[in-house]
Amino acid sequence: MQGSIDDVTINEIRRRADIVSLIGEYVALKKAGKNYIGLCPFHQEKTPSFTVSPDKQIFHCFGCGQHGDAFTFLMKINNLTFPEAVSSLAKKVGVDIPRRPLSSREKEDYTIREQILIANSLASEYFSGILRSHAGEPARNYLKNRGISDAAVEAFRIGYATDTWQGLLYFLKQKGIKEAVAQQAGLVIARSEDEAKGYYDRFRARIIIPIEGNDGRILAFGGRVMGAGEPKYLNSPESPVYTKGNNLFGLFRTQEAIRAKGFAILVEGYFDLISLWSAGIKNVVAVLGTALTSSQVNLLGRYTKKVVAMFDPDEAGRKALSRSLELFLAGNVQARAVILPAGDDPDSFVRNNGRDNMEALLAGAQPMADYYIEEILGNARTIDEKREQLRNAVDFLKRVEDPVERNLFIKKIAERLGVDQDVLKREITQTHSRPSEAKQTLTKPAMGMGYERLELSLIRMLFEYPEMATFVRTTGVINCFRSNDLKNVAEMIFLNAEKEGENSLNMLSVLSCLEDGPLKENLHRLLVEENPYKGELKERLISDTIRQIRHRWYKGKHRILKEQIAKADKAGDRQLCDSLLLEKERLLKEERNGSPFLNLIPGENSYGKRL
Repeated sequence: MQGSIDDVTINEIRRRADIVSLIGEYVALKKAGKNYIGLCPFHQEKTPSFTVSPDKQIFHCFGCGQHGDAFTFLMKINNLTFPEAVSSLAKKVGVDIPRRPLSSREKEDYTIREQILIANSLASEYFSGILRSHAGEPARNYLKNRGISDAAVEAFRIGYATDTWQGLLYFLKQKGIKEAVAQQAGLVIARSEDEAKGYYDRFRARIIIPIEGNDGRILAFGGRVMGAGEPKYLNSPESPVYTKGNNLFGLFRTQEAIRAKGFAILVEGYFDLISLWSAGIKNVVAVLGTALTSSQVNLLGRYTKKVVAMFDPDEAGRKALSRSLELFLAGNVQARAVILPAGDDPDSFVRNNGRDNMEALLAGAQPMADYYIEEILGNARTIDEKREQLRNAVDFLKRVEDPVERNLFIKKIAERLGVDQDVLKREITQTHSRPSEAKQTLTKPAMGMGYERLELSLIRMLFEYPEMATFVRTTGVINCFRSNDLKNVAEMIFLNAEKEGENSLNMLSVLSCLEDGPLKENLHRLLVEENPYKGELKERLISDTIRQIRHRWYKGKHRILKEQIAKADKAGDRQLCDSLLLEKERLLKEERNGSPFLNLIPGENSYGKRL
């Protein structure tokens, strides 16, 4: 059992899942021999090192070492717990998960993360119900006047909170949600530091917009006033399930359109996205009203490497463009910029000018780097202004890590500012030599990790040819292993092969039982590589490997005996000498005869105990 989901169900989900199709929803994969490769979604890279094996249903990144199966991928990419990942994948592959009622103790022990997600789902039902009711008529009219279609209201689960202080609180209590959980979810606020004085609803008299995670579950909410009032937007605080800078609003609803169009449109606010979506432009994401973060760029980069970002023409918009360009360059994302007319945002522009004019604006988007150089760096007129822009250019170029891109920028900026390239390079060299806090070096994991080559090879052959497990087991060779970790893996393979049948092995089940660490990573790395052992030679290869492991074991024992005999002889202990010589003779005879090792465990023989 893992959680409340039984192993039979977990294995059935694994059997039905196609890891290539699953990961292909997040990463652009290309066929490479038997495997598929793509840019790793877990670290920045320009050359694909992320490998997916359809035969073994596992993935491994040769750049950062991330590895696992379909469940692991969902856990890492969507920040899910194991039960959440199992449930998510079960829905995709059409497996119903039988669930038994939780006991009172189990309900008490249920993770706070799951409790918050349940509270958020119930809150969304509450807000949606109010919007559809008589009390929601003002909100429905407001949405209609803003051009928000009924389809958009349904798709984005838009709701409404009336101007009452404890309506949601009472609703959640009736559904069994504790006040403390509602507070952690950001749905209610304590009246004072003394929680005994009670709580009140955070969202009142506002249009409510749920913020969904990559799996569609609601992480948080945004609320907008319909008339005058401050703040215009009120958002959920961060919680155990929600970090604002790590999420993009609308991505769960628009990811398919982004893939279909080949690029994403990046806007600032909820209604910018919803208005574009209502107008039929659906490949859009929003940054949740904050400055763009590297985490958001990395998240978006899983779906596309092309972005059109929309900015206001004011000073704030120019600063946002400069900051965004640095992040897009670091994330290896091709970015273009649309500068909206003064007084407009994407929401107002599409409502006032229509879809065709918006699409024309998007089609004319200028490469963001060109716009930055021409319009932001290149607008200086006086010497003082040029000096200031030169300093800005140097600061910008320092943060361009790729040497080829930096050189291209140097040429363009030098031409635009009218300065010598060598002068610009010298300025960059002087400042770039200082350590950069933003620069991080990706350290590749050591692949040997201290595991003995022969033992690791035998384990890999068992994974490749599970039908040989019974033969290997009968030789007792694992008792000659130096590595207890690899010995444990071999024993798990034997048990699993016995359970699954003589010619079968549930490799994913074995790998999932291993603790995270160097061994698990090393095995994933080996198993996504092409099998170097030819099937027609498997018996000979395995026998030769067993022979070498046994020979090495005997050699080690002979060396220890030789040292102990010399020590006993020097001490004049004739009895011990004779006993050790007899043990040496027995070992030599046993090695010559090739006796099996079924009952011989290193460290537990007669001479070993005396030593």
